[in-house]
Amino acid sequence: MAKSKVYFSKDITSDMMIQMYKALGAELPGKVAVKLHSGEVGNQNFIRPPFLKPVIDHVHGTIVECNTAYSGKRDTAQAHWETMKLHGWTDIAPVDIMDEEKDLELSIEGGKRIQKNYVGSHLSRYDSMLVLSHFKGHPMGGFGGALKNISIGIASSYGKAYIHGAGNPDDIWTSDHDSFLESMADAAKSVVAYFGGRMAFINVMCNMSVDCDCCAVAEDPKMGDIGILASLDPIALDQACLDLVFASDDPGKGDLIERIQSRNGVHTVEAAAGLGFGSREYELITL
Repeated sequence: MAKSKVYFSKDITSDMMIQMYKALGAELPGKVAVKLHSGEVGNQNFIRPPFLKPVIDHVHGTIVECNTAYSGKRDTAQAHWETMKLHGWTDIAPVDIMDEEKDLELSIEGGKRIQKNYVGSHLSRYDSMLVLSHFKGHPMGGFGGALKNISIGIASSYGKAYIHGAGNPDDIWTSDHDSFLESMADAAKSVVAYFGGRMAFINVMCNMSVDCDCCAVAEDPKMGDIGILASLDPIALDQACLDLVFASDDPGKGDLIERIQSRNGVHTVEAAAGLGFGSREYELITL
């Protein structure tokens, strides 16, 4: 597979988010869903609405999210709506909790661990998707980026348990770990296939705690911000972010690298590349 283009800038600004999107040359058609992380109540690291508002406005997007499979302030539609309002997302754009009513089943052609993915049924309302991901660590996945945002992030509450359990929701916290990572890759493939190329991806490498924005109590970041990256290939995009972390001369990178390696986080990218919907090989283009 040919190298994918990944655009990079050290300039972490709202204006650069729009420049990154324009660099991709992707005119997202029809009704545009904007997938981001709403942030668990208490988390200090999630990206705030004012930063993302300009790029959301640029695509005339609707913010989309799905409920969690664990207890917290986003585990029901009612609680999630309250969090959306508390964090200011409803102030900047239309918001849709996609699994508020029911699930939509997507098939996964050639899935390594799972052959179906359960997403919020409101996904069917959208013609295209802009994926805005906060790149950081994660307690289970090792890291969270574009692939996690379109797999676990777009999965319904039931679908999240299904992915974590590698096809058995009852095994949500006890399944084989690599099988969970491979199930995330499978689920991501189903979403990419659903939109048929009508997707664009931007990762923001700031506030890079070892913990996810889903953690109400999260570690503060130990390493400095790196920049913004964008691609039409979520696999290449996450790989580029990983490479920038590992190649960084920041003395604080050790904790994040340990988190990624101890959870075998790179395996999600490996598994996704093996499914053929993107490539780990990329050309990094600095803006």
